[in-house]
Amino acid sequence: MKKIIRYIGVMAALCAALIVLTSCGAKPLSEQNVLTNSEKSNTITWGVKADTKLFGLMDIKDNRIKGFEVDIAKALTKQVLGSKGQAKFVQVTSQTRIPLLANGNIDGIIATMTITPEREKQVDFTNSYFDAGQALLVKKGSPIHNVKDLNQKGKTVLGVVGSNSVENIGKYAPKARLLQLSDYAQALTALKSGQGDALTTDNGILYGMAAENPGYVVVGGTFTEEPYGIAVNQGQTEFRQSLNTALAKIEKSGEYNRILKKWFGNVPGFNYEEAKR
Repeated sequence: MKKIIRYIGVMAALCAALIVLTSCGAKPLSEQNVLTNSEKSNTITWGVKADTKLFGLMDIKDNRIKGFEVDIAKALTKQVLGSKGQAKFVQVTSQTRIPLLANGNIDGIIATMTITPEREKQVDFTNSYFDAGQALLVKKGSPIHNVKDLNQKGKTVLGVVGSNSVENIGKYAPKARLLQLSDYAQALTALKSGQGDALTTDNGILYGMAAENPGYVVVGGTFTEEPYGIAVNQGQTEFRQSLNTALAKIEKSGEYNRILKKWFGNVPGFNYEEAKR
């Protein structure tokens, strides 16, 4: 019995020492070389939206996230890791995407994330993979025709927490009241229930909402330029460069345009010819 107790004690001490050594010697996931780790695991883990039609939306029939950004991520993964490379997807929101990246839970963010100077202080971006512009979604027949109309007394515009579209409204419609929701699904529900006069975000996202909700339309054209980039942790230069190379390859091969046409080719109001590369 004493031998068993002594054995257990020794093993416990070894385990404790191993934990200490591991915690002292190993770098946090966010500081490790993402490209090297991805090549070893043959997997890239992507943060994607799951509430944004056309870009990334959960299909309740098979519980898979589907959309333009998901397909682009799959194509880039094959370019970086080879034909057997696997793309893994983690659901993110505008609020959670940067923290999840910083913690090492995901390798890259491809989630309608506009390249901005403020965000570049926190992450590094690839080249743009989609050029959007901020617009407005309103109910058909609404007196709101453009962003300036939101300056009328008592007008409320709906936005999403963590999105730079919220900041832009302060510049273009400073007199408007702003109501922020946690995600696009809640924002659209608020618009339908009359809690706001317009919902604002990037036009590509709004076209997806309009396509699914015929009683609502995108109005006024775009009043900002919103280039989407893939975000990676700062210092992951090799990984970012490999993604830029992969993006250039799928654009040159025509794969990018095939994916774009699949998701946006028949969307009313979306200019596919202008957006293709």
